[in-house]
Amino acid sequence: MNKLIFIIIFFSIIFFSIGLSVGVYKFFPYYEIDEIKRIILSEDTSNKKYVMNKFIYDVDVDSQIHIFNSNDLEKKRSDLINYIWNQELLPTDLPTEIHQNIYDSNYVDMKNLKQINQIEHKMEFKINSVSYMFIPKISNDKLVIYHQGHGGDFLKGKNTIDFFLNNGFTVLAFSMPLLGINDKPIIHTEEYGTFILNTHDHLKYLESKNFNPIKLFFEPILVSINYLEKNFHYDEYYMVGISGGAWTAMYYSAIDDRITQTYPVAGPYPLFIRSNYNTLGDYETEHTGLLKIVNELETFVLGSHGKDRKFVQIYNKYDSCCWDGDYFNIFEEIVKEKNMKLGGGYYDVILDDTHHEHIISDHALNLIKNSMDSN
Repeated sequence: MNKLIFIIIFFSIIFFSIGLSVGVYKFFPYYEIDEIKRIILSEDTSNKKYVMNKFIYDVDVDSQIHIFNSNDLEKKRSDLINYIWNQELLPTDLPTEIHQNIYDSNYVDMKNLKQINQIEHKMEFKINSVSYMFIPKISNDKLVIYHQGHGGDFLKGKNTIDFFLNNGFTVLAFSMPLLGINDKPIIHTEEYGTFILNTHDHLKYLESKNFNPIKLFFEPILVSINYLEKNFHYDEYYMVGISGGAWTAMYYSAIDDRITQTYPVAGPYPLFIRSNYNTLGDYETEHTGLLKIVNELETFVLGSHGKDRKFVQIYNKYDSCCWDGDYFNIFEEIVKEKNMKLGGGYYDVILDDTHHEHIISDHALNLIKNSMDSN
């Protein structure tokens, strides 16, 4: 009798653990069971995050890319720089503060980590950017800029940082403005009074003739690369971003051709596709002044054009947040053709169907690494 009770308890624990793993943590076969349930019960999926209008398949994508020759390319880049910094050339400024060999307990378990340098850049309205430079013990003399998205601290990208570190890359990790370990300053203005900069949408209250808040997303990267060029000797600079960090990577590689390879993961679709989602985006992605000068399709061209430059986008087919599916098929070949006509550079899109999350998966990391090595 005791043996029978033991067996019943044993198998109950086993089945409970399996059920917990599938139901709560969504391990295999959660999505397969969920799909079967929807089919059997004929569940209404109208509450999904978007209903894609068929007009997107009739859009003349080529007509939205206003780049026809190398002169157009340079003008677009110049106009972009001028819009952001109100000057013709990229600024040569350096970061405000550098702290060598800092200690952070969050990263002590990284096996190939030699040291962390902290780079801080202080900008207008007491808005700052704090980034970490992860220096490997064994280096391949290449640097990856990793940019976290709206999820917050780049600590959330620890798996990605550690992956590249273990493969010999120095990693310079950023969070978006006002997120992560960056400050959220209290602002005093004549027009709007006193308020705290709590979200990116609040940045619109800082817009003026002499200040464009969009610079806050790009200047920390720019001054950091200026510093790196002055003090280190890296062979190449690559950039990888997730979500809002993917948007940052898209635009920054369009601005600065020192970025030789760019890998935006789970980044926003072009506006004509993105407009179908229930939530369009954030202050920066819907910044009309920026979109008028260089739209998303044009960043793909600008970021990939040039000798030995590469721009590879990765979309998560079953993304739990946004920008899922394979709608990139609408514009992929057109961007490739445009790139070929302009001469030089490489553009590609990869669909990651290995998971159902808003992340850079291990599968995607290996694809990115293989692409970097194939240059």
